[in-house]
Amino acid sequence: MKIIHRPFEGCFVLEPTVFEDARGFFYEFYNKRTFERVTGLQVDFVQDNLAESGKNVFRGMHFQKPPYQQAKLISVIEGKILDVITDIRPGSPTFGLWYAVELSEQNHLQLFIPKGFAHGYLVLSDRAKVFYKTDEFYRPEYDSGFRFDDPRVGIRLPVPREKLILSEKDKHLPSFDEIVRP
Repeated sequence: MKIIHRPFEGCFVLEPTVFEDARGFFYEFYNKRTFERVTGLQVDFVQDNLAESGKNVFRGMHFQKPPYQQAKLISVIEGKILDVITDIRPGSPTFGLWYAVELSEQNHLQLFIPKGFAHGYLVLSDRAKVFYKTDEFYRPEYDSGFRFDDPRVGIRLPVPREKLILSEKDKHLPSFDEIVRP
């Protein structure tokens, strides 16, 4: 495993070591010792989640409010997504900036998102299965988010808004400035 990009302080795009031959491939999806050695972080993941979605589904921009913020390790086990994060850490020099990376079953890339980021993703393939680890349990009373299309943040997706499939919750999220204040 190696870090191939650091879009924000504490955030990493990781590339696992993949062993391929005529039978297929093998790689360690997660190894605590390797993760700590490569990133320099000690993260106690406590929950694993799996979500399946169809093409043009957008989930996000979600986060948990303090004191139950979550760090996440995102991977795609089937299909392809555009994973999007926004820095919501008050006082951060990159506060309000966003970053996107394509994660797929072909590239095997993983995205580590530290606490203090909102997260969302767009499904680019017909179907996608997204697997992610979190270091804090889901707590619905601390669940929050903002509109992905808020001009204050300026997230650009490769699919027109009218073709996106959103949950009722995501359709009615507040603006960035209403929910995230520096």
